[in-house]
Amino acid sequence: MDILANLALGFQTALGLSNLAYCLLGVFLGTAIGVLPGLGPVATIAMLLPVTIGLPPESALIMLAGIYYGAQYGGSTTAILVNLPGESSSVVTALDGYQMARQGRAGTALATAALGSFFAGTVATVLLALFAPPLADLALKFGPAEYFSLMVLGLVASIVLAQGSLLHALAMIVMGLLLGLIGTDVNSGTARYTFDLPQLADGIGFVIVAMGVFGIAEIVANLENEATRTTMVKSVTGLLPSRSDLKRIVAPVLRGTALGSLLGILPGGGAMLASFAAYSMEKKVSRHPEEFGKGAIEGVAAPEAANNAGAQTSFIPMLTLGIPSNPVMALMIGAMIIQGIQPGPSVMTEQPALFWGIIVSMWVGNMFLLVLNLPLIGLWVRMIAVPYHLLYPAILVFCAIGVFSLNNSVFDIFLMAGFGVLGYVFRKLDCEPAPMLLGFILGPMMEENLRRALLISKGDPMVFATRPISAAMLVVALALLVTVLAPAVRRKREEAFQE
Repeated sequence: MDILANLALGFQTALGLSNLAYCLLGVFLGTAIGVLPGLGPVATIAMLLPVTIGLPPESALIMLAGIYYGAQYGGSTTAILVNLPGESSSVVTALDGYQMARQGRAGTALATAALGSFFAGTVATVLLALFAPPLADLALKFGPAEYFSLMVLGLVASIVLAQGSLLHALAMIVMGLLLGLIGTDVNSGTARYTFDLPQLADGIGFVIVAMGVFGIAEIVANLENEATRTTMVKSVTGLLPSRSDLKRIVAPVLRGTALGSLLGILPGGGAMLASFAAYSMEKKVSRHPEEFGKGAIEGVAAPEAANNAGAQTSFIPMLTLGIPSNPVMALMIGAMIIQGIQPGPSVMTEQPALFWGIIVSMWVGNMFLLVLNLPLIGLWVRMIAVPYHLLYPAILVFCAIGVFSLNNSVFDIFLMAGFGVLGYVFRKLDCEPAPMLLGFILGPMMEENLRRALLISKGDPMVFATRPISAAMLVVALALLVTVLAPAVRRKREEAFQE
């Protein structure tokens, strides 16, 4: 009966007028930035973090969550209509979705994407409600040693699943950990790596790093490669799939939902990995694999179900353990810290309205998305025609105002610009910045738990190996690292990411 009482609390929170409004705003913004190529949820959430400071915690996190899973819907719309994926997770949707549009079946493809996404989002929300509380209860038994080992496992997993070179990913993790050390040491009061700058005494703000590395760098990178945005589909008809279409999509949607729900929990996984894996699986199990790439409806249904399920189950480790499984979840943890909430299992007991309100709001948000997306197709198509060089100055000004409003400091704006340049350089060097952000967030928490564990054990480092849960997580982390360093596995990994 506890689950019913908790869900009742969640509905009470999520269905409040202000939270409903912020949920609607979040999914609308998410769809819009999913439609616009180059503006993903990571950059958008990073830019909106200063805005959330004045909001209640529930409203802020409900809105940011809506932006994330709403972007999965928006990306599929342009992928199908104009072969221009707004989101990386919608790349595989474009393979068959655009071919369906060219065959005059754009409405069927869009309806398939919307229905598959809604079903997967609903199932993922149920899974979140069922599995998050037991996991949080287990995590409440963790001590400092277990938390340290869990964070080590999370960082190792992000290295393994990061795109590009393993060495680059490792270097980015180390850089993130070093950036997290900047500031005043809590125990000794000694300034570390501040270069005698008083503005760095409290460390570098998370919002500054996120806005620079993701927001500013994303804008500059997209200015180099502005896509030609010409819409091929002027009108969309036939939004209701036929009975035969429905029969063909049921199994792919179920398989995509199951696969996406599993992959979303993994560090470094989430929507993009889920959509690619679901498409590959459908092609292998299909009796007519030759149809894929030529307008197979299964090639739209499975990836869209998988990316929405993956997007929503990625909240499980973030809400229960305080461990981000992807860059967006890292930003969500940053938003919680800004609101004065300590991420981790204590959120469920200390902030039950927030915890259950977010879960229920995902189902409400999916309802909004189903209603919003199909009637507003004309609006989304017209948005693609907006020249990017007109959008970016407004976005830059918004970023500068947002960062300045945090501490009324011009220094923060220059620091954000510096991280923007750094983020752009990372892109040129094929260094994915997400591991750096994870290291930056987890670094201070790792250090704190390391010190606590050693203090309790009177300086004995064997405490990490003698406690069973801690030792098990360190063994898994080591096994992951050794496995991926094996030449055969490394080659397969590189081939998979390239594909």
